[in-house]
Formats: sequence, structure tokens, C-alpha cells
Amino acid sequence: MASRSLGGLGGSRGGGGGGKKSLSARNAAVERRNLITVCRFSVKTLIDRSCFETIDDSSPEFNNFAAVLEQILSHRLKGQVTWFGYESPRSFWDYIRVACRKVSQNCICSIENMENVSSSRAKGRAWIRVALMEKHLSEYISTALRDFKTTRRFYEDGAIVLGEEANMLAGMLLGLNAIDFSFCLKGEGLDGTFPAVIDYTPYLKFEQSSDSISSDEEELRTFGSSDSEGSTPENVGPPLIMDENSWFNKCKRVRQKYQLTLEQKGYLEELLRLRENQLSDSVSQNKLLLQRIEDSDLAHKLEKEQLEYIIVELQDQLTVLKNNDLRSRQELTAHLTNQWPSPGALDVNAVALDTLLYRKHNKQCKSYQSLDQLSAEVSLSQASLDPSHSQEGDGKQESFNFIGEGKEDTPSLLGLCGSLTSVASYKSLTSLKSNDCLASPTAEMTSSGRTPS
Repeated sequence: MASRSLGGLGGSRGGGGGGKKSLSARNAAVERRNLITVCRFSVKTLIDRSCFETIDDSSPEFNNFAAVLEQILSHRLKGQVTWFGYESPRSFWDYIRVACRKVSQNCICSIENMENVSSSRAKGRAWIRVALMEKHLSEYISTALRDFKTTRRFYEDGAIVLGEEANMLAGMLLGLNAIDFSFCLKGEGLDGTFPAVIDYTPYLKFEQSSDSISSDEEELRTFGSSDSEGSTPENVGPPLIMDENSWFNKCKRVRQKYQLTLEQKGYLEELLRLRENQLSDSVSQNKLLLQRIEDSDLAHKLEKEQLEYIIVELQDQLTVLKNNDLRSRQELTAHLTNQWPSPGALDVNAVALDTLLYRKHNKQCKSYQSLDQLSAEVSLSQASLDPSHSQEGDGKQESFNFIGEGKEDTPSLLGLCGSLTSVASYKSLTSLKSNDCLASPTAEMTSSGRTPS
């Protein structure tokens, strides 16, 4: 018996630990659900109030909405650890300042530089007002929630911004972009010394069900019938009055439901209009991108065709240049082949010239009346030097003279080798004339009309 009682006691203790965990989880879920529900109601009341008047700092609907949003952004926010290991309280502005830097044309720097706002909580409240006036509050919240790494760094597990309710929050705040807000950033609403308090009374309404109303009417009728046995017909009034009241209550409830449905309809219409505007902007941007892609494709095709045409033209020019180069090489080869004589003729002419210069040196030169005599003498000297090849020399001389008569006179190096049929050889002959070794051939060349080739 004792062991059983101890086991039961241990089981109750274990169940108590599990019960505490489940209770804390339930409390956290209820807290998140309450804040999200109150935020939805506050947004609806703001939209409804904006149809009749401008929303400013004195509007109770806005003050309640600001308090709700501040409570949501401060839900399970981590403290700042100091050098001594203590956690100091932190405002949601520290998170917004870091997570909303990526928003284009953000107001973070301007709020940081405000002179009349010093505390972190006051800066957060100023940011809410500026974001509402700029109609970018939903964009700020969406950008901050997408930066999940920063959000995890600033908030603990179970926070609203880390749960599924965060997506609902960004969608709810989107309807506030249709409201024109007017705030003063120097008023008492920015005082950061006191925390924001939510007023739940505008959203707490008890609605009695129809079954409960009918049961109450039955009870009243029962009590009335038991007390009206001896009563007169004038006492029959209260049940009729209760019936009229019940109809009045039903009509009032229907009117309230209709008004609530109308508010929801306006909110959904505004949300639909915003989505349509975003869709039209996306469609226009898509068309522009498609047009740019088509233009770039067309320009690419044109550029490709131009490059292909240029490549073909360059290939044609390169082919023409190669052909011209080949033709020029062939012509140059033929020209050089026709211009230079055979190596045997060059050697014979060189020996003849050496013989003449040797005779001049020994002063055994004699006068010749013409170049023909000089050529004959040179031929005799060549024959004397090489009698075995005299016949070959005569044939080469005749062929050389025939070639000289058949082509134009061109300057060459034959004169340096002792040729008597070039201009250089003629100059060497004039030098011989100056030493009275040769007679002047000018008269004979003029009379005959020939020039030495």
C-alpha cells in the first residue's frame, strides 16, 4: 500500500511538470491570439473612423492601434546584455533600426537625427507615425520579417514575429495605406517614459444567443402564467412588451452584423484595389522587360549579321591580297631570273676585265677606234685564256648579245663583274679613255644611233 501511494505521488508530480509546460504553452498561444485579434479590430476601427474624420494624435482609435502594435513588436523581445552580464530592457526600435535598413528611401536616419526624441521607445513611436504618413508601414514590417536571421537574434522563441501570425500582421497593416494620417512629431504621444496600455473596452461586447433569449422568454412566460390566475386582462402587457424588446434586440443585432460586414467589405475592397494596382504595375513592368528583351534580341541579330558580313568581306579581301602577293612573288622571281646572267658568263667577263686592267697597269694598252674593236680584243683574250671552250664562249656571246638586244637596258651588277654591255662598263671605258688607252667612241655612237647596252 505504501509503495502504491508513493508511486501515485511520483506520477502526480510528473503530471504536474507536464501540466505546467502545457499551461505555459497555452498562455503564450492565448497571448499571441489576443494581440493579433485586437490588432485586427483596431485596424478595422481606424478604417471606419477615417471615413468621417482625419486621423491624428487625438484619435482614440489611433492611440489604441499604436499601443497594440507596440505590444506586438515588444512581445518576447530579448534584453540587451551589458558588460556585467545583466540584461537591460530593450525597445523594439533597436530591432526596426537594423531590420528595416534595406527599405528603399527609409526614414531610419531622419528619426535617428531628431533632436526632440531621445529615448529608444520614443523613436519607435515616432517611426510608427512617420511610416503611417508615408503609407509604408506594411512594407517596413514585411521587410523586417523577411530578415529571419536578424529577427531570431532579437526575439525569443514563441514571439509573434517568429510565428505564423507574423504573415497575418503584414496583411492586416496593408489596409492602412489608404488612410491619410496627420501627426505632430513634437507632441506628448512620443513620450517614452511610460509603456503603452491597450484599451480593450471598445472590442468587448457580450452578445446573447438566440437560444438563450428564447429560454429567458419562456421562463418569463412561465412565471407570468403562474402569477396571473386571478389577475385581470390588463396584466397581460409584459409578455407583449418582452416580445417587442426581443424583436428590437434581434433587429439591433442584425444591424450590427450588417455594419461589421460592411466594414469588412470596405477593407477587402481596399485590399483588392491595392492588389490590382500592384498587379497592373507588375504587368506593365513585365511588358517593359519583354520589350527590352525583344529590342536586345533584335539588336543582337543585327549586330551578328553585320559581323558576319564584315567577316565575309575581310575573307574576300584576304584572298585577294594572297593572290596579289603570290602574283607579285612570281613576277619578281621571273624578273630576277631574266635579269641575272649565267654564272659562267660572269666569270668570263670578270677575267676579261682583269686582263684589261693588267695591260693598263703595264702600259701596253693601244688605241681602239670603236667599241667593236675592244669587244673583239676581249673575245680574243678570252679565247686565249680558255682555248678548249672557245666555241662555247662564242655561242654564249652570241646568245648574250641576242638577249641584250631583245630587252630593255636595266642597271645591274654586271658592270662590277666586267660586262661591256652595261652602263657601268661604259663608265669604265671612259675611265680608260682618260688614260689614252681607248679612242673616243662618242662620234661613232652618235653616227650609228646606238648606245651601249
